[in-house]
Amino acid sequence: MQTRLCSKVGCSREAIATLTYDYADQMAAVGPLGPAGNPHAHDLCLQHYERLSVPRGWMIVRHETLQS
Repeated sequence: MQTRLCSKVGCSREAIATLTYDYADQMAAVGPLGPAGNPHAHDLCLQHYERLSVPRGWMIVRHETLQS
């Protein structure tokens, strides 16, 4: 299995989450690493996941995985 890297320019860390945008609803959704190959999704490393910010008026929805 090949490691996926963060989509941020200049970042070479391993991706741990996937980010998508819904421009109509002014919302960003971020959650567990999604399937590869979606041209509308962006993979993020832990550092960029934790620092994620969106434009004023937008909402961030964080889909956390359930831990047992």
